[in-house]
Amino acid sequence: MLKSLITEEQIKSRIAELGSQLNERFGDEPVLMIGVLKGSFLFMADLCRYLGTNVMTDFIQVSSYDGQKSSSGVVQIRKDLDINIEGKHVVVVEDIIDTGLTLSHLCQVWRTRNPKSLTVVTFLSKPEARLHELPVDFVGFEIPNAFVVGYGLDYEEKYRNLPYVAQLVDDPVTT
Repeated sequence: MLKSLITEEQIKSRIAELGSQLNERFGDEPVLMIGVLKGSFLFMADLCRYLGTNVMTDFIQVSSYDGQKSSSGVVQIRKDLDINIEGKHVVVVEDIIDTGLTLSHLCQVWRTRNPKSLTVVTFLSKPEARLHELPVDFVGFEIPNAFVVGYGLDYEEKYRNLPYVAQLVDDPVTT
């Protein structure tokens, strides 16, 4: 069963606000947006529409869940970046930050690649679950420490296509 947490209308409104804030920060300067696959793809697509024409995109794929509802504690890079980030304004686009393990690891790696700046924007944040402190510049929504799906987030590759965010509650598929 799905319990709606964030509506499609709330998502659209918040993304417009985040886009405006990113435009204020970078103006007409070139920006490289890096989406953390797979969950960020819808958020990144919608967000980059609010930025000017000087935007490049790339993706990285990592895994720390391995089909589970909680992190395994091990970050594996499955697909690295194709674009060199040295000297570029990098905007990291995450779907969700819970423990902070994945993003902490990625930011550590990327800082060694000498970007001009490193900005983190996440669609969802679970402050109660945070185990690793890291700077998050822009947050779409803060949510409770619950397992959520929709708008790119999945459970066993299902529910990504929902236009809203919902908590998975008492679903026989997940128990």
